[in-house]
Amino acid sequence: MALKLEPGARLVVATHNPGKVVEIAAILENRFSLVTAGELGLAEPDETETTFVGNALLKARAAADASGLIALADDSGLSVAALDGAPGIFSARWAGPGKDFSVAMGKVQERVEESSSEDLSCWFTSALAIAWPHGPAVVVEGRVDGTLTFPMRGTKGFGYDPIFTPLGHDLTFGEMDPAAKDAMSHRALAFAKLKAAIL
Repeated sequence: MALKLEPGARLVVATHNPGKVVEIAAILENRFSLVTAGELGLAEPDETETTFVGNALLKARAAADASGLIALADDSGLSVAALDGAPGIFSARWAGPGKDFSVAMGKVQERVEESSSEDLSCWFTSALAIAWPHGPAVVVEGRVDGTLTFPMRGTKGFGYDPIFTPLGHDLTFGEMDPAAKDAMSHRALAFAKLKAAIL
């Protein structure tokens, strides 16, 4: 069967991160009624997979089955060439239990300096999964490449945005207007694929 989403459908976004919800709502052009896993009091599943795709699917499936709603999940993170792709799927964990990304960004800078690598290339990956309750699922992946920027710059965005400058640009994601970031981000690229698949 063709999997389609009707405009106005109620979706559960499988996240407890308010910044992510705002970005997802904007990218989806506010076509849907969004509620978060946090608002529904759903537990965050253990992310036991070894890839962004695997974790996105796991989170979407858990939220859909627990809520009875179609669920959308994103698993995303920053990978740094000098750190063999770390923090990668552990990007949120580097921020600690308090989800303090200034700590995580400091850790990236520290580790890169310790590695004595001159390579500041990095990339953001976003895997998006949409799952129907006890039913099928679709998963896609987007990636945007850039360079690490120290010290951090900008207060917009969230997560590692203040240390990420996309290739061909002078501003970090943390300095960019949200609409400019949304037009080119890893999440936007993944959403474009998802829209093509199901909208």
